[in-house]
Amino acid sequence: MPSAVPGQPPDFGSVMAHVPKLAGLFFELYGEFWRNGVADPAIKEMTRIRNARITDCGY
Repeated sequence: MPSAVPGQPPDFGSVMAHVPKLAGLFFELYGEFWRNGVADPAIKEMTRIRNARITDCGY
């Protein structure tokens, strides 16, 4: 899917920009997962990094 942001490559954020309301809701939920919960923030970060490596994500 192409980027919705002129001059930007198609990455997760620029593709989500096709539907701004959905993008806003997603990032609100994503932020909620990172700010709250029972898992320690260090465990969350370690899990995020491991997932990025497994999926070959460049972020």
